[in-house]
Amino acid sequence: MNVGKTSGWIAIGLAVAALLVAGGFMASGLAVHKLTVPGAVLGFILFGTLPALVLGAIGVFLVVKGKAEAKEQAAAEQLQRLLGMIQSHGQVSLGQVMVEMKMTREQITRAIYDLVSLGLFTGYIDWESMTFYASEAAKVVSNVCPNCGGTREFVGKGIVKCPYCGATLFIPPDAPNTRAEPKPPPAAGGAKPTGGGKPA
Repeated sequence: MNVGKTSGWIAIGLAVAALLVAGGFMASGLAVHKLTVPGAVLGFILFGTLPALVLGAIGVFLVVKGKAEAKEQAAAEQLQRLLGMIQSHGQVSLGQVMVEMKMTREQITRAIYDLVSLGLFTGYIDWESMTFYASEAAKVVSNVCPNCGGTREFVGKGIVKCPYCGATLFIPPDAPNTRAEPKPPPAAGGAKPTGGGKPA
């Protein structure tokens, strides 16, 4: 339950109530000739309009803020679910993620990038098989591609693409920058080594 959003709607309800009560009170005063028209208008402004404006402004602010917080919470829960899905299986197809998460490929890719930037996910995507792989940080930050076994010249941070197999590797932001002599995958023709270099 979003407390801020609920409080906002309550404040808006009180603003409407203030207008109705003030309007009813001033109208009854006019009906029994206890108030003049100018007095009734002034009383409605002071005891109805002004409180309603204050309460309404507070209510709108809380509703908008509550919606933003709810959206952020939903996004965080989605990231957590995606992370748990990949890590619990070790590997999962992009198609399966799209179906279960009800997300597009672009949305999933952005979510993975967010997880990497937060330092919550290390692994890679094999675009040939369209599969996500969760992997230990040590394997990903190595100059040796965990997907094909080829040696990359440079390992930076964030999102890195293997020049041999095209896999996208997600490297944690605190990974050291390392260099090595480039070498193609050990298997002939650039094929993946036995086991595909994938984590068990």
